[in-house]
Amino acid sequence: MNKEELYNLSFQLILHSGNARSLAMEAIFASKEKNFKEAFEKLSEAGLELTNAHRFQTQLIHAEAAGESFDIPIILVHAQDHLMTALTLKDMAREMVEIRQEMNKE
Repeated sequence: MNKEELYNLSFQLILHSGNARSLAMEAIFASKEKNFKEAFEKLSEAGLELTNAHRFQTQLIHAEAAGESFDIPIILVHAQDHLMTALTLKDMAREMVEIRQEMNKE
């Protein structure tokens, strides 16, 4: 994998992770307005974005497992940070939406 491919992969990770993060936040905001249907739809969309991000991450893992070695650009480290943040936020958003939904039933 050449440097240009690593950069492209990094930008794809940032794109899909950023989309997932935004959708998770939209889910939280929707639940605040008691729109739980929309909140769960946003969480589902966030999950799809994270699946897309994981596909790009898996390309890297497969390349390394196949014996490729490459210098890791800072942008890739940044992209991985975006992915981990988005994963964490989505999990927390789901918890917040579910808690708000439970509180709304009482």
